[in-house]
Amino acid sequence: MTIAKVFPRQTRATPIDSLSFVGEPYTLFPPEVDRIHISVSFTWDIPEAERLEKEWRVIAPVKIDGPAMGKPSGNFVPGKYLKPGYVITSRGCNNKCWFCSVWKREGRIRELPITEGHNILDDNLLQCSDSHIKTVFKMLNQQKERIEFTGGLEAALLKEWHVIELQKLRLKQMFFAYDNHSDYEPLIEAGKLLSRYGITINTHKARCYVLVGYSKDTFERAETRLYKTIAAGFMPMAMLYKNNKGIVEDGWRKFQREWARPHIVATKIRKYIENVA
Repeated sequence: MTIAKVFPRQTRATPIDSLSFVGEPYTLFPPEVDRIHISVSFTWDIPEAERLEKEWRVIAPVKIDGPAMGKPSGNFVPGKYLKPGYVITSRGCNNKCWFCSVWKREGRIRELPITEGHNILDDNLLQCSDSHIKTVFKMLNQQKERIEFTGGLEAALLKEWHVIELQKLRLKQMFFAYDNHSDYEPLIEAGKLLSRYGITINTHKARCYVLVGYSKDTFERAETRLYKTIAAGFMPMAMLYKNNKGIVEDGWRKFQREWARPHIVATKIRKYIENVA
């Protein structure tokens, strides 16, 4: 059976094979397929997915699915709904963060078969068993591409042996998270541990997602958290909070852009370090 995969929007992780499409079907030469799967990652893209279903149904039967639909996912299939090189070795999370739907959709952490890739998108890899994590590191050591952990690592769970293994990799970047007030002390300790092994803020390898723009947040408070992230030894990246409809409060998009572009953030870090020194 030939299945076309359709995505409401293009991202860095969107597959690029001949059966992957973004948006509406080609009008002159539509693909000859038996089924069409529309993959939706974000709830605010559901209306667009429903619109696309009407456009694609003239070609073949359509199914709308994906994380945004609230159903738990199965085993990860490389290259199917993510670009080759992007891998998921576990699903779920034992935490119950107020802003996150992962624990509601996927439940507690569960380990999956490990497949080849260089960019780990696990919801919370460090909650996995030591044996699973060690096998993931072993797989990553065999990759030709530089290694990324864009799914995020939990600072409170970072151990010295993790850092020793990270140091062995051709590491491009890894992301931690500063979403709640309680995340900060573990972030400081993680920064100290990474620094002892040469992974400092100046390497730009240790990065940190910082949630901004949620209810009652202010630009001043968000900026304070971002500079505290720098002080902890991480290159911050502002992550814009959106509600289920994708609505963002006024002014936050511009603020987030300033703290999401690496070259701008690198300049802010340099000035901060100069002022502290």
